[in-house]
Amino acid sequence: MADPLLKWRREFPILADSVYMISNSLGAMPRGVYAELKEFADLWATKGVLAWDEWVPMVRSTADMVGAIVNAPPGTMIMHQNVSVLQHVLISCFDFRGRRNGVVYSDLEFPTVHYNWKAREADGARVTIVKSPDGVHLPTELMLDAIDERTLVVPISYVLFRSAYIQDAKAIIRRAHQVGAVVVLDAYQAVGTIPVDVQDLDVDFMVGGSVKWLCGGPGAGYLYVRKDLVRKYRPKSCGWFSHRKPFAFDMGPIDYADDVMRFMGGSPGVPALYSARAGYRIIRRVGVKAIRARSQRMTARIVERAQELGLTVNTPLDPALRAGTVSVDFPGAEKACEGLIRQKFIVDYRPKAGIRISPHFYNTDDEIEAIMDAIARLRRRRR
Repeated sequence: MADPLLKWRREFPILADSVYMISNSLGAMPRGVYAELKEFADLWATKGVLAWDEWVPMVRSTADMVGAIVNAPPGTMIMHQNVSVLQHVLISCFDFRGRRNGVVYSDLEFPTVHYNWKAREADGARVTIVKSPDGVHLPTELMLDAIDERTLVVPISYVLFRSAYIQDAKAIIRRAHQVGAVVVLDAYQAVGTIPVDVQDLDVDFMVGGSVKWLCGGPGAGYLYVRKDLVRKYRPKSCGWFSHRKPFAFDMGPIDYADDVMRFMGGSPGVPALYSARAGYRIIRRVGVKAIRARSQRMTARIVERAQELGLTVNTPLDPALRAGTVSVDFPGAEKACEGLIRQKFIVDYRPKAGIRISPHFYNTDDEIEAIMDAIARLRRRRR
C-alpha cells in the first residue's frame, strides 16, 4: 500500500529532478510559497503604506501558526529574524553582576549560541561548557551535575546539530528550575521532525527558525516565552515594536508592551514571514507524529546500510535518541559529498560529523537505497 505521506511530494518542486535529503539545513520549498509571496507583493503594490494594516496582524498570526505546532498558547510567540538575534535579545534580559551569574551549555552547541553567551564573560557571566565524551552524545547527568545554585541560565539545543542527538530537555529544565535557573531551548533542529510541546516541557524560553524541517525559508525565526514570564523580563535589546504604543513615537524611557511583543525589537521582515506560512500549513496537516514515525524508519535504514558499508556513524544508534539526521563519515567523505551533489543527491558535509543525510516525510524508501548505493560507488572509486 502506498505511503499516504508521499502524496505531498507534488507540493515540492525540487523533488522532480533531485533526491533532496538536507532538511536539517534547508527544507525543500513548498509550491505554495509562490502564492504567498504574490499576496505580499500585491498588497504592497495596491495598498502601499496601508499594507501595514494587514501586515502587523499577520506577524502575530504567523507566530501563532508556529505556536500551534509546538502547543504554545496564543500570544506567547513572536517572529524575528534569526536565532542569533533572538539569543542577543534574551541575553539582554539578564544581569551577570550578581552571585547567580552562571551560564551552562555543552561543547556540541551550534556556534552562534557559544559566540553570544561566551561574549558575556566580559559582563561578569561565569560560563561553564560541558564536554561531550564522544562528540555525538551529551549524557544528561553531565548537564545536570553542571547546573547549580549559581546558575542563571541554561541555553541548550533540543537536538544537537552535528549528531542529531536528542537531549533530555525535560530533565534539564526540571533541574534548572530546582535551583532557580531558566532555560533557553534552541529547538531549530527539533520542530517539524520530532514532537515538541512547550507546555509539557515547562520551558521558559524557546527559540528556533523555519528554514529547516518547517520548510519555511530564511528570515523567519521565532521566540516562545512562557506566559507567566513575559512581564518579568525587560530586554535591553529592543526597538519601537517593543513599546506599548509604538506609533506614539514617545522619546521617554521605553514603556514595554505588556505582551510578548516587548521582545520584538524593530520592524518585522514581512516577506520572510509570508514565505514561511506554506510550510507551516503542510507540517500541521501532515502531523509531526506521522513525520517522526516515518523519519525513524528511514534513518534506521540509513544506519543499517552505513554499518553494512563499514562507515562511521556519528549519530546515536538508539532511534529514541536520534532525530532526523544520520551523519556518516569515512576517508574522503567531503569529496564524496561533492560527488553526490553532482549526481543530484542533495546533502552536505560538516567537520566532525561527515555527510549529513536528512530525509523528510516527502522522501521515499527507494531514494534511501539510491543515495546509499551512490555513497558505496563513490567510496569504491576513491579507494
